[in-house]
Amino acid sequence: MENTASYPFAQEFITDSHGKICKVILNIDDYEKLLEALADETLYQNMTAVRHEIPLTLDQALQELNSED
Repeated sequence: MENTASYPFAQEFITDSHGKICKVILNIDDYEKLLEALADETLYQNMTAVRHEIPLTLDQALQELNSED
């Protein structure tokens, strides 16, 4: 069986016939925290990717949106 210490949020493990972990059961609070952390990380990565861009004015942004049609 795999090292279960690698899965700190897991409450239970579901394994295949070889003892390999294929699914985990999480407490709903831990699951929601995990989803929030993933969303935060994604936001951070997206903000970092555009940090050197010059912000558009509202009119410029609307013009950009309209020109894509």
